[in-house]
Amino acid sequence: QVQLVESGGGLVQAGGSLRLSCAASGSIFSINTMGWYRQGPGKQRELVASITSIGTTNYADAVKGRFTISRDNAKNTVALQMNSLKPEDTAVYYCNGLIKDRSRNLWGDYWGQGTQVTVSS
Repeated sequence: QVQLVESGGGLVQAGGSLRLSCAASGSIFSINTMGWYRQGPGKQRELVASITSIGTTNYADAVKGRFTISRDNAKNTVALQMNSLKPEDTAVYYCNGLIKDRSRNLWGDYWGQGTQVTVSS
């Protein structure tokens, strides 16, 4: 069984910063791309940022220059540093990973439970 657990959400004023963290655990053989998605009120889930196993990053236009994604392959963790937060960044943020389960020898798309980020104006 593979699990992703997020932490670090909360309430912050516009212009402030938050750091989200996600740890993958369980029967892990390998992790490919990891990423962060978000779903705002009444909106569809959207990609915020992703990072490959060799560190190639991709960002949504709305967060470029404000958010930074990073990962620690040795610890199976991914983080999202969010600066200059705006009220429109308010959403539930989900960690995602393309992970090969060691016990089943299968690649799967895994999600965390989500963490709330609220930015007040």
